[in-house]
Amino acid sequence: MNERLQRILPKVQKPARYVGGEYGQIVKNKEDVRLRVAFCFPDTYEIGMSNVGMRILYGVMNEMDGVWCERVFAPWGDMEEEMTKAGIPLYALESQDPVKDFDMVAFTIGYEMSYTNILNMLRLADMPLYAKDRPDLKGIVFAGGVCAVNPEPLADFIDFFCVGEGEEMTVEILSLYDKAKAEGWSKERFLRQVATIGGVYVPALYEHHYGEDGKLTAIEPLDGAPKTVTKRIIKDLDKAYYPTDTIVPSTEIVHDRTNLEVFRGCIRGCRFCQAGFCYRPVRPRNADTLYQQAVESLETSGNHEITLASLSTSDYKQLEPLADKLIDYCEAKKINLSLPSLRADNFSRELMLKVQRVRKSGLTFAPEAGTQRLRDAINKNVTEEEILTTCATAFSGGWNNVKLYFMLGLPTETDEDVLGIAELVWKIIKTWKDTATNKKRGLSINLATAFFVPKPFTPFQWEAQITPEEYMRRVHLLQDALHSKAVDYRYHGSDLSYLEAVLARGDRRLGKVLARAMELGARLDGWDEYFNNDIWMQAFKECGMDPAFYAQRAYGQEEVLPWQTIDVGVRQEFLWQERQQAYLSKVTPDCRVKCSACGANCLEGGVKCDA
Repeated sequence: MNERLQRILPKVQKPARYVGGEYGQIVKNKEDVRLRVAFCFPDTYEIGMSNVGMRILYGVMNEMDGVWCERVFAPWGDMEEEMTKAGIPLYALESQDPVKDFDMVAFTIGYEMSYTNILNMLRLADMPLYAKDRPDLKGIVFAGGVCAVNPEPLADFIDFFCVGEGEEMTVEILSLYDKAKAEGWSKERFLRQVATIGGVYVPALYEHHYGEDGKLTAIEPLDGAPKTVTKRIIKDLDKAYYPTDTIVPSTEIVHDRTNLEVFRGCIRGCRFCQAGFCYRPVRPRNADTLYQQAVESLETSGNHEITLASLSTSDYKQLEPLADKLIDYCEAKKINLSLPSLRADNFSRELMLKVQRVRKSGLTFAPEAGTQRLRDAINKNVTEEEILTTCATAFSGGWNNVKLYFMLGLPTETDEDVLGIAELVWKIIKTWKDTATNKKRGLSINLATAFFVPKPFTPFQWEAQITPEEYMRRVHLLQDALHSKAVDYRYHGSDLSYLEAVLARGDRRLGKVLARAMELGARLDGWDEYFNNDIWMQAFKECGMDPAFYAQRAYGQEEVLPWQTIDVGVRQEFLWQERQQAYLSKVTPDCRVKCSACGANCLEGGVKCDA
């Protein structure tokens, strides 16, 4: 560790975030390395080290001969201040070398409010923000993650984007760069060639045209670039790399446990859920594979908790036999096994009783809407009877804690739907009174509502978001209808969700707003301690941009969408059809009941949707 870094670490919170040296980190001999990658997570260490995707790709890259991938995280405000004072540029944890010395700089982007962190990290690394100002092959900046499905707000800053799952694509990209570096290619030649790799989108190879009304009118591919870029998927997860021998953090992280990815995709088709459509089709891992990965991961990490992770874990067909094997292993070693993402329509009391022998935790359900009409409109495919029956089953089994998640501002929502949330909560309380076997501790209901954000590649991508003022009116309407002391109600802030909608549906003209907001001090916007809405509104005003144009305007059916170059496998016609079904409150059956011909099954030669 260099002396300047040693001097500032005692002055900051959680210095372990910034020193590396963890058990399981990968350090290579620089003389044996041809290609160095700075793998950046645009948030703090404890968030980034909880990200399974980052751990997977860290391992994938470091398994390549001649490649060394190192981790970089966004510093907290106190560390940024001390680094600036001491003249320490942003560095990688493994070697503590400056990011600007690396061949490639990669970002993984999981949520829109991290965009200014990306720009701030480039600034802290002493690298030019704009891709056009980085003319050399060295210092190529690329990005992937779920937000890459609409890459346009970051198009001015990122050299290319990886769309879809990266295990195979990343190897192809790094192999091409290795060749380009050895042969002395120009950056321009490399970008033209990398654009031929499936799933790679190079913004500089597309020109966007706008009409007098400000709407996007055409996207023009340049120099032979493909009209659309189709996402990449891993067809056989049993053969895919999974990190069982991984880094053990030296300090507390958000998800300080082993995460076991049981499958990718979702059969459900909730009309608001971007992940549910973007990760299609469903691809499961075999239960034997998962058991082996679980045991290896727990043995090498020493973790005392393991989570079976997916978008809807209770939809995994082999869940009970897998859980039975894991329970026998975990109970003997006092390891807690948790099952998030449960659904009220297939809740198993027997399974939960088995799983929670080591530690009984609360139950979490997401009805999303308070009335059956609205649940049908969003295709939630769960009934009030199923919710109440599930709660009765849980209460009779000794559970007293329930977390409930809803959204406000969903398309077609009325005040009756908002008040329906309070009515459903009251029915749950009554169910507890009628069925609970453990009433001494009392009932605890943690109720949370989020502000609906229309996202690309969902049936609601064309919808307008309600105004923050209207959202708060509905929040207060619900608050006034909740009368039980057993209910703890919390709601997401309106300003943050408004900005999220702007960035989620934005085009590349937002780049100047992002740059200005970062200059004004926007960073770590996902944290309440740092988010400052006034900074963002000032940036929009100075740049002559109206955020309502992106968030509070309904997009037309024939309108050119900023993300139209990207193809996630789900047909636009299908999404529009689902939008129409929403306004009729008609339910589309899940993928196991009937294939709805969304198009995702045709990706890379077809994948059977069967978990």
